[in-house]
Amino acid sequence: MTGRTLVNGALLVLGSASPRRRDILNGLGIPIEVIAAEVDETRAPQEAPDAYLERIVRAKLEAVCETVRAQARPQHAAVLVADTTVVIDGDVLGKPSDVADAERLLRQICGRTHVVKTRYAIACSDALPGPARERTVETRVTLRRASDDEVRRYAATREGLDKAGAYAAQGIGAFLVERVEGSYTNVVGLPACEVVSDLQALGLLREFPAAAP
Repeated sequence: MTGRTLVNGALLVLGSASPRRRDILNGLGIPIEVIAAEVDETRAPQEAPDAYLERIVRAKLEAVCETVRAQARPQHAAVLVADTTVVIDGDVLGKPSDVADAERLLRQICGRTHVVKTRYAIACSDALPGPARERTVETRVTLRRASDDEVRRYAATREGLDKAGAYAAQGIGAFLVERVEGSYTNVVGLPACEVVSDLQALGLLREFPAAAP
């Protein structure tokens, strides 16, 4: 990929260690540098899903912006951070702690519809750490009913251990996904359409999509 899509050949800092978010941005041809955010993602007792996402994303943005400011590297055009969670019955389902916990989470959502929420924030390099754009995107996902054996076998693949809800719609877990209503990339971890729209509105993308060199 070239750096021509961002103004002045700058980089977008992705404040996430998620390979899915990295792949989505790379697939769009947006040049990035990964500086992962390290924050405590523990949910407070009785904290509402939206309030939880807003708090975690703001904490990630502040943490990554602090690192970027300390490094004082001018090639950074902006910082992008995000967090994804699964919500069902008003409860937030995070990442499973182990295979047994993955089985528990999968039994809770298989045969039902849940909501995947991804919140992201973008801060421009000339105005760190204040967010220039913040947005929460929701996608409704219906998983088919699965037998106990299917749940056990899928959990044992360990594919879902680092994912909210314990499944990967872009991987083996696709065999469970019956219907997606809304942004598919949002389910993977980053709503590509909305992110591009906001980068364009901020004047950070030019001549997008860029032609191959």
